[in-house]
Amino acid sequence: MEPLAVELVFDNLSDTLKKLKITAVDRTEDSLEGCLDCLLQALAQNNMETSEKIQGSGILQLFASLLIPQSSCTAKIANIIAEVAKNEFMRIPCVDAGLISPLVQLLNSKDQEVLLQTGRALGNICYDSHSLQAQLINMGVIPTLVKLLGIHCQNAALTEMCLVAFGNLAELESSKEQFASTNIAEELVKLFQKQIEHDKREMVFEVLAPLAENDAIKLQLVEAGLVECLLEIVQQKVDSDKEDDVAELKTASDLMVLLLLGDESMQKLFEGGKGNVFQRVLSWIPSNNHQLQLAGALAIANFARNDGNCIHMVDNGIVEKLTDLLDRHVEDGNVTVQHAALSALRNLAIPVVNKAKMLSAGVTEAVLKFLKSEMPPVQFKLLGTLRMLIDAQAEAAEQLGKNVKLVERLVEWCEAKDHAGVMGESNRLLSALIRHSKSKDVIKTIVQNGGIKHLVTMATSEHVIMQNEALVALALIAALELGTAEKDIESAKLVQILHKLLADERSAPEIKYNSMVLICALMGSESLHKEVQDLAFLDVVAKLRSHENKSVAQQASLTEQRLTVES
Repeated sequence: MEPLAVELVFDNLSDTLKKLKITAVDRTEDSLEGCLDCLLQALAQNNMETSEKIQGSGILQLFASLLIPQSSCTAKIANIIAEVAKNEFMRIPCVDAGLISPLVQLLNSKDQEVLLQTGRALGNICYDSHSLQAQLINMGVIPTLVKLLGIHCQNAALTEMCLVAFGNLAELESSKEQFASTNIAEELVKLFQKQIEHDKREMVFEVLAPLAENDAIKLQLVEAGLVECLLEIVQQKVDSDKEDDVAELKTASDLMVLLLLGDESMQKLFEGGKGNVFQRVLSWIPSNNHQLQLAGALAIANFARNDGNCIHMVDNGIVEKLTDLLDRHVEDGNVTVQHAALSALRNLAIPVVNKAKMLSAGVTEAVLKFLKSEMPPVQFKLLGTLRMLIDAQAEAAEQLGKNVKLVERLVEWCEAKDHAGVMGESNRLLSALIRHSKSKDVIKTIVQNGGIKHLVTMATSEHVIMQNEALVALALIAALELGTAEKDIESAKLVQILHKLLADERSAPEIKYNSMVLICALMGSESLHKEVQDLAFLDVVAKLRSHENKSVAQQASLTEQRLTVES
């Protein structure tokens, strides 16, 4: 267009706006339509400047009364609002002009052009505003839009408008319950099955992912057949190097894992371990595709969320698949795959009946290969897996507890101040090695490698479980190898710590009980005995004789006798 013509459009704009005000009152549709066309033309030329003029003219308030289903101009007005609301500075004025309510009413229209422009207008006005989107949700737009998607699935532009709206609204927690009470799962799966182009599928994926965070919707998606679609995509794309295909494979397999995070959806797909889905996921683990190995291992970790599933999987050879996978990732391995496979093994090791089977399948050997890892997430899962495996398994605990390389690494990780998780798990595993093996050799190994001070620190943890585990391990050390540990116990100031724990009213009953058991055990050492005498333990213990907890009161009496006899 020549510069002259643009000038003309803008000269005409003021006239148009004046004329619009008059025709809006008369409601003469033909002349109204002409004015609206002029506005659309001006917006196409220079949206920002035109929007400013529209705002100044007060015409927005008029639009609110013109947005009526019967009028032939409604689609154009909605289109103008959509164009104007592309500018951030125009969004609040649109709200103040009262445009939201009439626009929401128009979503019940049968006219596809009106629906499309209305959807655009609402989307632009509410863009990036959680409070306005929440208002739309309260006005009931979700069920209306889901219905529209079902009715107009042949109209690509309308379908896209609905998907964009769902994508924005699904980010709000308040939307999930509303979505769950519609048949959105069915509609999206139907739509997904029809899409051939990558971009279109990608749009549906972007709505599915936030919705699938809701457990009720997870189950609906599973029942609507989404999993079969995802498995098909994986099968089609697994051998392709094309960027789009790689991205789609990742999205599909990630979504598959997300669906397994819900208890009901997971159990439905497990089908007693006979399910087609479970079998297909199993086949991902030995594949050569890292993304599929990762998704497969994460899926197994999710299936392994209850004892029944864990027992079934271990009996059916899952452990070998996972240890083989780990073996492929020892040297320069993929950290996310290592982490996922270890997570699966840790969960599988929780049921008592699985521990011995997993130990004899060589899980400890496979896991210990990652002792050299410098990645905290991998260290954390490695420790958790070993701790689960040795629970009540004396022989395995003894074998690991005498493994100097392991104990050295544990003592090193007990000082990992930057990684509280790794630090906590290392302490707990040190204690577990002693508690489950009750072995002098294990205690000697731990003492020789400087483990005592960490167990003593652990006795002051803010977590009662960890305090308790430490106290029980220390009592075993005092009973079995006091001579070896004496010096380290002294320099770690254990006696003073026990005095504090007993005197502190906030200490849990089991902490008080185990602290007294430990005091009695420490009396076997001359130097520690002297420390006990120097601190007024008798006073603290005597007070505990009247403790409301029977075991604590009994142990206080025994400890008091012991202290009196030995003094």
